[in-house]
Amino acid sequence: MTGQLTSQRSLYRGGRVFTSDPDRPWADALVVDGDRVLFVGDLDDACAQAGDTPQVIDITGGVVMPGFVDGHAHVLMAGGSLLKAQLRTAADLPEIQRRVRAWAQAHPDAPRVLGISWLFDSVPGGMPTKEMLDAVIVDRPVYLDANDLHSVWTNSAGLAELGITADTPDPIGGCIVRDPATGDATGLLLENAAVTMVWPLLADVDAATRDLHLAAAVRAYNDAGVTTAVDMAIDAASLEALQRAEEAGTLTLRVPAHWLVHRSGDPAEELAQVAHVAELAGRPRGDMVRVVGIKLIVDGTIDGCTATLINPYTNGTNADAIWDRESLTRVVVAADAAGLQVALHAIGDQAARNAIDALETAMQTNGTSGRRHRIEHLEYVDEADVGRLAPLGITASMQPVHVDPAILPNWVAMLGEERAHRGFAWREFLDAGTTLAFGTDAPTAPHEPLPNMYIATTRRSPGDSTIAPHRPDNALPLDEAVIHGTRDAAWASFMHDEVGMLRAGLRADLIVLDIDPFADGPDSLLRAQVLHTVVGGRAVRRTD
Repeated sequence: MTGQLTSQRSLYRGGRVFTSDPDRPWADALVVDGDRVLFVGDLDDACAQAGDTPQVIDITGGVVMPGFVDGHAHVLMAGGSLLKAQLRTAADLPEIQRRVRAWAQAHPDAPRVLGISWLFDSVPGGMPTKEMLDAVIVDRPVYLDANDLHSVWTNSAGLAELGITADTPDPIGGCIVRDPATGDATGLLLENAAVTMVWPLLADVDAATRDLHLAAAVRAYNDAGVTTAVDMAIDAASLEALQRAEEAGTLTLRVPAHWLVHRSGDPAEELAQVAHVAELAGRPRGDMVRVVGIKLIVDGTIDGCTATLINPYTNGTNADAIWDRESLTRVVVAADAAGLQVALHAIGDQAARNAIDALETAMQTNGTSGRRHRIEHLEYVDEADVGRLAPLGITASMQPVHVDPAILPNWVAMLGEERAHRGFAWREFLDAGTTLAFGTDAPTAPHEPLPNMYIATTRRSPGDSTIAPHRPDNALPLDEAVIHGTRDAAWASFMHDEVGMLRAGLRADLIVLDIDPFADGPDSLLRAQVLHTVVGGRAVRRTD
């Protein structure tokens, strides 16, 4: 059940309140007045502030918390992904084929067969081919996004629809994987081959379909306890959908957005993209949607061996950066000068070094500081570079769900045990004084924040706790993990004076859990239920 904002004050009592506020982490009760938190503190004082006839929400046995701020998400893509064949838990090729066939049979009128989240580990030799999909679907194109969203696996019909032949050149920053004997495309498209060839095709839907994707995403996020999601690849069509929903009053998710700047190879065109984003960011904005900066994908992923490393992968390969140093620095300097916040996807240690260098150059060139520029993912960073982020004010934006040990075998194998041992080194960044913002990167991973917090506090898999955790010494206490997923994620997007904490005067963005995982321990996160989600004082999820 959901409700509209009313003038009646709401009193949350009977349990505990975790505020994420360093001045008062815990309280007994909370009062909401309109769209703001009126009071947080002792129960007697809260009752006095609530007045004679408040709406009373009894949280006995549960806990009130700030709404989660997903520090790295892809909102409309997450909504659309919920409608595709789900392949993350498909353990082998026959299961992938079964699920793809089942989706095709359930959607006989769909012009294309769509799936998401297959793992390289689940494909023989880690090398998907068009023949593997042709075995089940020949009459329609099939497009399956990899778990990391940096690769697309397609069938022969898909290659034909894309016009890819043996003579089709690789796009800048991308690779059409080819048979070494014949030169024919195998059906695997890496990085910009997926982004520039497949994504525009699949994004060519009407506004009504895009609105359905957004509605599915907002509902899923609110139900899971997310009240803000930082979109890390917004484009014109997505922004229009968000603005339509805000104008209609149906957008119950705050979305600070970073515009994805594409690598074209034309310096003037790339700088024109930055200028366009600066113009968008300068426009009047509503409460729910704002364009805050740019996003650059500096390299790829370790699973696909497209992340850029200082030293080669265990298979002897390495990958060039999608943005070379000169092009990267030019765009970053321009964005910083325009007052934009820069978010740089960098997963490999060489890409992370390049990203830090570019941000450092921008600050030196422009004489700026305090932009709160960010580096996204930072899965493997050279020890020499870990300490460079804090002095430059760079946020480490990381996703606990990516260290789920159930999806790590290929990741570890490609890096090797020694390098993999330092992967996802949250404590190293924290010890160096870096601000750590947590998110999920949905739909590359599940969007639900509670399993994300379970991984953060245990480094175990929420789907199979018998799998050995990856570097459990990097696990964090639950209160710290929640702060990284609320207050720090809000701070990283310049929203700390609005959301991310439960403090008098801030927006009333909060959730109520049916149990208290701070008292009951990390395992309870896997059975906890979100009873209430409130955004700006408005109940967008309520179960009674």
